[in-house]
Amino acid sequence: MRRSGRCASFAAVVLVAANVAGCATFATSDSKLQAVKTVGIISAVGDRVTVAKGGLTGLENGSKSFPIEPWGLDDLIVQQATAALGGRFQVQPVTYSRSAFATIKDSAFTPANLVRGDPFKQLVRTEVAPQGLDAYIVITKAQAAYGGGHRKVEGVGFITYQTVTESYSQVYALYEIRVIDGKTFDVIVKKAAQPLGNAGNVPLAGPSRPVDGNFPISSGDGDDEGLHRAIVDLITRSLPTTLGDMHLAAVR
Repeated sequence: MRRSGRCASFAAVVLVAANVAGCATFATSDSKLQAVKTVGIISAVGDRVTVAKGGLTGLENGSKSFPIEPWGLDDLIVQQATAALGGRFQVQPVTYSRSAFATIKDSAFTPANLVRGDPFKQLVRTEVAPQGLDAYIVITKAQAAYGGGHRKVEGVGFITYQTVTESYSQVYALYEIRVIDGKTFDVIVKKAAQPLGNAGNVPLAGPSRPVDGNFPISSGDGDDEGLHRAIVDLITRSLPTTLGDMHLAAVR
């Protein structure tokens, strides 16, 4: 019994330490954000939509992707982020190579990137104009494991998960936000968008929702207006909350 008590005490100490570390991280980022006045917003999430199937052993190999530039998802993200951030920062328009940001697949937290640094830092330095703003807010695709398997989904898409007796379908919009210092190009703060309240039967570590009568999906490709509307719904509901969680905007 004494050992169990010591373990419980140790766990409590670890939990408190983790909470303190998390608060310290936000305190550090908040102090750096105090000096930020001008920002540019970069979005590279909505170039393609992926349609895939999954099951008890993970994703199948027959996934397909379709171009969706006409949907204007990145323009929507920039507009919504500008509206959310305008009360605190001077948001200035920037030009950038959207394809360069969209093609980076690995996260800054992989072992390789921990050594070489965040891959988006160099892109902000070389692919964005004008230079010299206080900070750049970079919104790019995120990844999440699906159905307990080792394979992952990324960006925006539609997936059907099949078991022996049932089938579930859901849409997802996975993205992460970095604030990069415009002078040093260091990452001030980074956060992935979190799940919403209606994640469905097979939850993802990011915004997703089951397919239902409100957003019927027909073909699941780049011409599917139901899929388009469902993904827009995920982005418009999750983006202000994510920016608020990063202390960049007021939480609605």
